[in-house]
Amino acid sequence: MDIVVSENITGPAMDALRSEFDVAFDPELWSDVKRLKNSVGEARALIVRNQTQVTAELINAAPKLKVIGRAGAGLDNIDTDEASDAGIVVTYAPQENSISVAELTIGLILALARRIPAAHVDTSGGGWDRKVFTGVELFGKTLGVIGLGRIGALVAQRAKAFDMSIIAHDDYVDSNSDHIRLLGARLVSLDELLCEADFVVCHVPLTEETRGMFNDARFRLMKPTAMFVNTSRGEVVDEAALVKALQEKRIAGGALDVRSIEPPDQGPLNELDNVILTPHIGAFTCEAQDRVVATVCQDVAVVLAGGEATNAFSFSAPQ
Repeated sequence: MDIVVSENITGPAMDALRSEFDVAFDPELWSDVKRLKNSVGEARALIVRNQTQVTAELINAAPKLKVIGRAGAGLDNIDTDEASDAGIVVTYAPQENSISVAELTIGLILALARRIPAAHVDTSGGGWDRKVFTGVELFGKTLGVIGLGRIGALVAQRAKAFDMSIIAHDDYVDSNSDHIRLLGARLVSLDELLCEADFVVCHVPLTEETRGMFNDARFRLMKPTAMFVNTSRGEVVDEAALVKALQEKRIAGGALDVRSIEPPDQGPLNELDNVILTPHIGAFTCEAQDRVVATVCQDVAVVLAGGEATNAFSFSAPQ
């Protein structure tokens, strides 16, 4: 067995990979840990999205593994330390879905500002009460961008087209950098951003530092008219704290494309009328998926042929 694909990863690039290598394609394999562990015993490559938990135990069950391909940008579902220690290449697609995530973020901002989902539901049911759905403009408002990497920067660029003022927080960006100057952004502390922003968008990776960073104290800093959007990782938000802030009208609205547990159970967020929930679709456009799958499949094929991956996390060839 050359390659195990444990999630629903399809497209022309995957078809090409399957014509060249012996591929075990099982879209639901991620959900059965025991079967997954048994399946990778002879595999030289494993390709996943975000649902497969590539743990130390799984890696140790795959002694022939040379490369792990992650069809996406985040690597928090992969034990990269264990993979590196085992000499396994971890390849991923760090930029290919950035535009799609940025566009969804802007879409959620607009949907919150103009109450589009609620207006649609009401009108589809025969309603026509325009005053109930009075919204706010983006013009002249302040957008707070937390995490000014590629996606955060793309969101800031697009927000400028709405004549929004941009403030940003990123511990790894210099306030005097060309990056900040070109975006026309002002770098501020996290607390200052939360106090000033009319819309707060989150674009940080999941780390021990960012896990639960949006807690009760942080939501209390925001304006009662402010709105919060998260398209990064669900675990950066304390969902109970967000529910409380929304229920008590301490913030005006929230939009989540990601959740701390996916798929989530029905809960208080589903009952609020000032929340928009989407099922982790940030990267799910036709264009982004074609780019992501092509990037990962190409790297996996190259590594299995004895070459070096282009988008490797730590090293580009098996050690």
